[in-house]
Amino acid sequence: MGRVALLLFLFAVTVELSLGISHEIHPLRPRLGSGAANLQVLNLSCLSWRFGVETNNIIGWYGVPQTCKSYVGHYMLGTQYREDSRLVVYEAIAYAESLKLVGDGKDVWVFDIDETTLSNLPYYVDNGLGTGKYNATLFNSWVLQAKAPALPESLKLYKKLLSLGIKVVFLTGRGGSQRNATVTNLKKEGFLTWEKLILRGSSETGTALVYKSNKRKMLEQNGYRIVGNIGDQWSDILGTNTGHRTFKLPDPMYYVA
Repeated sequence: MGRVALLLFLFAVTVELSLGISHEIHPLRPRLGSGAANLQVLNLSCLSWRFGVETNNIIGWYGVPQTCKSYVGHYMLGTQYREDSRLVVYEAIAYAESLKLVGDGKDVWVFDIDETTLSNLPYYVDNGLGTGKYNATLFNSWVLQAKAPALPESLKLYKKLLSLGIKVVFLTGRGGSQRNATVTNLKKEGFLTWEKLILRGSSETGTALVYKSNKRKMLEQNGYRIVGNIGDQWSDILGTNTGHRTFKLPDPMYYVA
């Protein structure tokens, strides 16, 4: 971690603590219960599993291992998930502040939406954390409610980028039928402006990696320079035309190829 990023991180933590700011994504908090001591042995292997997921050494998985569901729930609803997200974002901010922009309005930063910009944690709490069972009907109903809270760290990055003169492009796997709800949700959560909001068309099939690579290629063909790219899935930041630098937010709940 760079010295500037570390100083920013420590300063932000100090300010938030002094002001009593929690910025909860979801009001639930895990209860350790009487089995907490036994979890210490379990969490050792589950921590290794999460490390494998976040480093993309474990790929193609469809759900959290049964023995690790409690661990993932504690991670997502506790403080570590937020601390990990904060570390990524303050490194991204330090990088963004170091850039020497051309100033022609063509410098953009690509954001994924689900679990990057907006958090679906309330949905997964109600419908199962890490089950690996994707219910398109239930999830679409949730999206159309436009109730997903912002990931606070990503909102900080978004605001910083705009202040630096870097435009934002949202690139999501959400379908075109969800555009209005997505626009409403983004604006309600503080993401008020953007250069482009790209959603997947009904005829655009294939993996997320290929789809997002193609969309980024089109951006660059139209003269944009992707100075940064952030997402919670490796398929958000791998492939082609990934940008000058990529940032991976944590997400041990599901895997998108």
